[in-house]
Order: sequence, then structure tokens, then C-alpha cells
Amino acid sequence: MKKHIVCLLLLCLLTAAAIPLGASAFNGEVPVGSGSYSTVLPPGAVNVQSQIYKTGNVTGAMPTNDWWSNLAWDTYSEAQYPHPLAMKNGSDGIRIYYPGNRITSNSSCVCGWINDIHDFTVGNSAVTSFPDAKVDGYSDWFVKAQYKSGANEMNVSYGHGSPFVYFTYAGGGSPKLSFYDPPTVWSGSANSPVLGITIAGVHYGLFGATGSTWSGIGSGKLTNNGSSYFSVAVLSDNSQATLNKYAQYAYSHVTGTQASYSYNASGSEVTTTYTFTTQAKQGTQTGTIFALYPHQWRNSSSPLLSYTYNSVRGLMKTGEGSSFQTKMKYNGVLPSLPDKGSYNRQQLQQYIDQAEAETYSGDGDTYWIGKRLGKLASLAPIADQVGDTTAANKFRGEIKTILEGWFKSSDSSGNLKSSQMFYYNSNWGTLIGYPASFGSNNELNDHHFHYGYFIKAAAEIARVDKTWAANWGPMVNLLIRDIASSSRTDSMFPYLRNFDPYAGHSWAAGHARFGDGNNNESSSEGMNAWAGMVLWGQATGDTTIRDTGIYLYTTEMNAINEYWFDVNGANRPAGFTRSTASMVWGGKTVGDATWWTGNPEEVHGINWLPFTGASLYLTQYPDYTARNYNTLVSENGGTGFDAWEDLIYMYRAISNPGEAKSFWNSRGNALSAEAGNSKAFAYHWIYNLDALGNQDRNVTANTPLYAVFNKGGAKTYTAYNLGNSPLTVAFSDGKTMTVPANGSATEGAGGGGNPTPTPTPTPTPTPTVTPTPTATPTPTPTPSATPAPQPIPGKIEAESYIAMAGVQQEATTDTGGGQNVGYLEIGDWMDYRVNVAQAGSYNVQFRVASPNATGQLQLRSGSTTLATAQVPNTGGWQSWTTVTAQVQLQAGVQTLRAYISGEQFNINWLSFAAASGGTLTYTTADYTATVTKNATSETITFTPTTAAQYVDIHYLVNGAEQQNFRMTKNGSSWTYMIPNLTSGQSMELWFTYEKGGPQYDSPHYTYTH
Repeated sequence: MKKHIVCLLLLCLLTAAAIPLGASAFNGEVPVGSGSYSTVLPPGAVNVQSQIYKTGNVTGAMPTNDWWSNLAWDTYSEAQYPHPLAMKNGSDGIRIYYPGNRITSNSSCVCGWINDIHDFTVGNSAVTSFPDAKVDGYSDWFVKAQYKSGANEMNVSYGHGSPFVYFTYAGGGSPKLSFYDPPTVWSGSANSPVLGITIAGVHYGLFGATGSTWSGIGSGKLTNNGSSYFSVAVLSDNSQATLNKYAQYAYSHVTGTQASYSYNASGSEVTTTYTFTTQAKQGTQTGTIFALYPHQWRNSSSPLLSYTYNSVRGLMKTGEGSSFQTKMKYNGVLPSLPDKGSYNRQQLQQYIDQAEAETYSGDGDTYWIGKRLGKLASLAPIADQVGDTTAANKFRGEIKTILEGWFKSSDSSGNLKSSQMFYYNSNWGTLIGYPASFGSNNELNDHHFHYGYFIKAAAEIARVDKTWAANWGPMVNLLIRDIASSSRTDSMFPYLRNFDPYAGHSWAAGHARFGDGNNNESSSEGMNAWAGMVLWGQATGDTTIRDTGIYLYTTEMNAINEYWFDVNGANRPAGFTRSTASMVWGGKTVGDATWWTGNPEEVHGINWLPFTGASLYLTQYPDYTARNYNTLVSENGGTGFDAWEDLIYMYRAISNPGEAKSFWNSRGNALSAEAGNSKAFAYHWIYNLDALGNQDRNVTANTPLYAVFNKGGAKTYTAYNLGNSPLTVAFSDGKTMTVPANGSATEGAGGGGNPTPTPTPTPTPTPTVTPTPTATPTPTPTPSATPAPQPIPGKIEAESYIAMAGVQQEATTDTGGGQNVGYLEIGDWMDYRVNVAQAGSYNVQFRVASPNATGQLQLRSGSTTLATAQVPNTGGWQSWTTVTAQVQLQAGVQTLRAYISGEQFNINWLSFAAASGGTLTYTTADYTATVTKNATSETITFTPTTAAQYVDIHYLVNGAEQQNFRMTKNGSSWTYMIPNLTSGQSMELWFTYEKGGPQYDSPHYTYTH
């Protein structure tokens, strides 16, 4: 990526002022308060792809992590699920499908994905194949895709809750619909613009322009002749009256959507207004017919129609017009639970002492260091409550040290840091922390999960240290803007990146490159981020951030109760017997697996953690909580939990605090707390719920930081005041109380609980080394007998590992047969015991297959990554190709690890050969590239599989300034010579090449000259 950096005099002076004396800011450091971020990628870091499939009508920061995001990432798109329809963009047009009457369910899946045999495809009669589909526009829950081939153009608009899909045509051609079988036409004829059809039991209205005609009736292809605009709608039945009703709105095309929200403090209510902007293609009709999800229609008094649709989220009800509105109660968040528990204070102090003695030495990426921050932020207020100022200061001091380290992109000498810093990518408009994890860099995954911990911890500091918040707060605000910018005109970040205003919840995958659509697993980590925004906004006086956080928190809470927990028991088919969804996808709901395991403890617990003072929403439906806990015990085969015991006992305290206390007294001192939790907080939570009861969702307050507890009808009221003057808080049941400045107050029945015996003392634990993962942890390796080491040079079958985590074997159709290794997800790995004959440079070939372009494989030795290979889309799970990388190996017996750093591919074998003659070869389905090393230069040859109109080479030597050149065409290949090299220099190169119209970027290749 080319970077153009302009440093005006004022900016230079500001930059210089932000750097310590004796240091100079590097070119690309942008000061923000006392911190800074970089516009230069740190050395060795992996960036997000530069290619964005968009037209010139789309400018500014690019939305990601949406239901339609894959349209921007790939040539066409994977399946998309706006509901009630599903669609997929392809070379022949947009494929349309209604899953509603074909949703299936089993014990662990509500399955409603788009089938390979979809209902029909809409294309352009003048075009056989489009080179790509690009984002041509978007709004809060609609997207516009452009298909263009020469002068022939088709634009398609579609979105959440819309039974309609809208088309416009330019340059030539008419709407062309292709079916697998001829549809039944039950209304209209060749000479009428409107047809009612049925295909595979699904009813549609087809709406051509007035005066247009149809050809192909009775066949599998229908063409609407004479239409430059067109729409289709899925209908709830095949009556003429229903078709006529939809025809009323069929020419009122939706051109924009917006969800506007407001927080009314006096009623503690969030009001969201959903507005459709329409354009009449003929006539004067405005508005549209829209379908509401359960979390919307349960909280709306807007009038509804009788038409309904089935979806994997539950029954969708319809309305008509230009807008509808929802109202939801906000029940407050707390920085920490009050000090009213029935706990033994000596035991609580001991747990604080144990946490104080810990030294963190776990992973240092944005997720795991984030969990460390979350743990510290929960410990500090408890230390305050027991009067341990030393411990409280230590916990907050570590938070400050971590945050300040991450919030500076330069070291003490003013040089660009290689880790513990944030980089801003202006192409996509995103802030990426390095070290990254779980695809937070190259796929823009999980930013709300990771950064939510940073924000929540910063809010705890801001609560007690306004000076620190003023100095470092601008960097916190950047993290907030990255995941949830509240401005639609933000020049740096997209609006509400991780949150879907219509679906009501967040999405985790930046790219949505899945056949099941986008997904979100840990809904509770999303809630942690929104709660962090509420706390940060209140602590810093930023009501915009606070109110946005309240909107996100309240809306997602309602979505969680509907789609993850289904507390009303109304949204899932009877065949789905799980009590919780572990992961929600666009095309399905899953209840028996996380990204890394099917272990029942983690399947349930992933949507509880992290427990904080903002987790009380989990306690609002104790009957459901009891049912969910009992299901967990049944699935686990009893209460012998081998993971996340602390979280399970905390969850049990919601429905049966007595049993939770009994579990804790028996196991509390022996168990290991989950990585983002502590024994102190678990003990504090369990015994507070024993004393106070659960959150009363029917009582609200006129301040954002509050909670009302209810234990058998006895209420306890808690509120925080972060202002400098006393605050009178009014509750909706008539209770009032005064909260001191910069303090909290608790009044009511709570306190005391049942007497608790002193648990058996436990010695101070050994400091934590590697926390138990919560996102994609490494499972315990599968043991096997130690075989003789495999020789290098030589070929190694992928299944001949000595240890592995997370992989499975299957029969392969590749040449030679046998087994391949598959079902690969990020974090899986395989270890191979090898004997390297001679130290030196080796070309390693990986035999791989995948229908996706998401695969990435690293070859590691210990903690060192030796090589990284990108896995292309080979055309199928058993369509094999070979990709190549270069590695430097030491002689002798050693263990090499194949680490899966990008998911969804198969591998059959690895082959090592000495790098003869100083030549490296990189092979993908699109090209073969060779690097021929000479003493002071390198000759680069790029041979595309399909003739290219141009090929550009980009390279860096020792991480210096990027060089960009057009390569020279020689026959079917392209060549370029890199001059003035010396032995030992670090090289990084990649290519930009044309293929069938669009241009593509290759992976980055690194090696030593």
C-alpha cells in the first residue's frame, strides 16, 4: 500500500511536543493526547488485504463486521442472510433464496442456510458472466451491489427485514431470472408487468415496469423485457390479495435506512426509530413493507400486518410505512457489585492477596492482555472495599502501565515499536493492535471483544483518576470509535463497526467469509465492550459515548435474551434441544460448539464471561438460568467440571446461591480461575447474589450507573455518582436516595445473607503462566508414541504428526490416496519430529486444498515462525495445489510445528528440498513466482496462470521504504531485477496483478538474501 504523509509545520510541532526530550518521532507517528498511533505498519506485522471491492461511489472508512461485509472482501460474495431472504452474489448475478419453509433443526442446530440449489438467480439478459460484484452504496441495514460488464450494468439493493430485492439496469439488457425448474405462474401473463410465481413451495411476486412484458413463461428462464427497474418480493402466501398488497410498494424502492436512538434518563428508556427512505420508480407511493425480528416486535407498539416469515431468529412480523419504533428499558450497569455479600472477609482478603502476588506472563496480544486488564479492573474495587489500598493501587498501577505502553507507538528513542502498539490502516479505516490474534489484523475480527477489555479497564482508572483520563483518554476514544463510532461522518472509522442496528447485536468476523454468513460467539464479551463505553462516558463526562453505550448495551441485551438464550422459549423449533446458543450465524444457530471445543462448560460459559458489575443482565431470568444450568450438568454428565468451575459456580448463584456457596466452599480453594477472572471476584459475586438476590428488571432509575436487586420481594438499591456534587437518585418504584460525590450508595434490604463457614485456607498460588484461553485455546495435545524422526530433505505426510490439537483425518482423492488432515481452524496445530541433514535454506511445499481463500499456515520452531504460506481457493476440499515457502533450518533432530493461522483448508503433505542455486519458488492457483538470487541482485519472475495485462512488484529491503515498479513482460512471464543487494538482507515482496479485469494482491513473501 502506498502511503502519502504530509507533515505541516503545526503537526510537526505537535508531534515533537509529544515525544520525550532526546527522542524524535518517527515518520508516521500521530500524537493523540499523551499517546500516539502509527500510520506505518510495525516490522514483521501482517496487514489486512488492500483490495476492497467497491465502486467510486463508496468513499471514506469501509464498514466491516456486517452481515453483507463479504461483498467488499471477495470477488463476488459468500452467502448473506439479511432475513427473511438469503442471497449470494455470483458471476451470473444474485442468487435469491427463502429459507423460511425449509429450516431444519436437530438437537444442536437450527439450520436455515442457502442451498446450492437456490430459488432463482437474477441477472442481466445482455451479460453471461460479470467479472465481479462491488459495493456501490450502503446504509444502516441495506447494501447496494453493482454488477458491471462493459457498458452493461445491474445494481441490486437489499437489506435486513426486507421481503423485497430492488434492481436497476443501465447500458443495456433487461432483468433475467434463471430457475433450476420452471416456476408455476399463478398470476399474470406474458403481457402483464407483474407475475405471481411459486418455486419449490415458495411464493414470489415479480414486479416489472409498467408496459414491460415477459418472455420464457413455461421455461426455466424468465426475461422482463423493457424494464430498467425491477423488484422481487417473497410472499407469505399465493393469494391475489397478498400479491396486490406487495405490488402497492414494489415500485417504492428503498434507497436508504437509518436507526436513530435516544436515551431518556428520567425513564431509563432507549427509543430507537427505524426509518426507510424510498424513491418511487413509478407512481407516488412511499414507504415499504418490512419484517421485524422478535426483539423488535416484542418491544414495539407500531401497527403490524398479518403477513409473517420464518427465520432462524424466530418469527418475523411485518409492518408497512416509512418507519417503526422500539422502546426498551435500560437496567443500569455498575463498576462493581456493592460490599454487601455474606462472605468471610478474611477469606476475601486472602484471595486479594493471592491476586496481588501474581505476575502475569501469558500471551501479550490484544485479546489476552485485554483479559488481564479486565481481571485487574474487577479486582481493584474489591480491594477498595476490604480497605487494602496497597493492593488496589497495585492493580490500577498495572492497568496504567499496560495501557500507557500500548497507547504509545514509539519507543523511548522515538522509533516505531514492533509490538504493544496500534496501527491505523487508512484504506479500510481501522485501528489494529499488534500483536494481533484470532484474525484481528488480517481479517479485522473481534475488535469489540479485544478493545472492550481495554475500554473497560480505562473506565476503572477514569473513575478515580481524572487527570490520567484527560491525558490518555484520546487514545481510549480512538478504540471506541474503531468498534462503535457514533458519527456517520467520522472520517477515520465506519459507523458502529461491530454492531448491526437491525439485527440488534454485534458480528465478530470482519470479512464474513462463510457459507453460513457472519457470526458472533461470545455475546457477553460484546456486552463488556458496550458497558465499558457507558462507564467511560460517564466517568469522563462524554454523554455521546455514554448514550451510545447505553443504546448498544440495551439493544444487545434484548437480542441475547431472544437469540442466544431464548428466555421466552418461542424462537426455536422443538427439535433444537439445547438450552443456549453457543454461536449465532446468519444462516443458523449452533448450540453444541465453540470455535475451539464442544466441551459443555465452555459451550455454555462463552456467553457469560467476563463476569463484571455489568453482567447483572444475566440474572434477570432466574428460571431460565436454572434450566440452562441443569442442561449443562446433564450434558457434562454431572457436576465434575474440568474447565471454568469458577464461572459455573457464579452462574449457579443466580438460580441457587446456596448450592453455589456449597460448591465454592468445597472447590473454591483448589480450582484455577478462568483467565479473565479471579477467585476474589468469583467469591465476591456469589456471596453478594446470596445476600442481594438478582437484578429486578422492572425497576429503573434516572441515572446510568445503578442496579436494583430483588431477593424474594426485598429490594436493595445501589447507585454510583462519578460527579463532584451529591446526587439524588429517583427509582421508578418511588424510592429515592442520595449518593455522595465520587462515591456510591446502597440502601434497602440487602446485606448479611446466611452465615458462611470459613473455607479451608489455601497457600498463595504459583503465579499464572499461561491463562486458560476463552476464544481459541490450544487443547491438550493428543499423545502418541515417539516415532523415528523423518528426514529432511524429504516428504512428510500431514497425518504423521507426533502430537496435534484440533485436527481430524479423512480419506483424500489426491494423487497417491491415503489420508489428508482437515477440519482446520485457527489455533490448531501439528508437530513433526524431523532430522535435518544439513543446516541451510530449504524450499518447503505444502499440498493444500480449499474452496475458500481464508487459509494460512505457519511453520514454527518453538516460538519462532519460520515461514508463512497463504492457501488460495483451489476450487474444492479435494482440489489440490502446492504452495511454497522458504525456511532456514538448523541441522539435527528437532520438532517443527505446522500452526494453523488461517482457517478452512485441508493439507495432504509437506515436502522439504534444499534451496538449490539460490532460487525460491512460490506457487498458487493464479501464478508461479521465482526469486533467483545473485551476489548483489535478484531476478524476480512472475508467470500468471491466465494472461495478465500488467503485474506490479512491491518490495522492502530490511524494512526500509517500500518500492513499487511495473514488471517487464517477457513472453508469458513478467520480470524485474532488484539491484544493490548484499548477503543477509531481509527481503519482503508481493505482487499486484490483473486477472480477467480486476486486480489482485498476492500474499507477502519474506526471506533472506
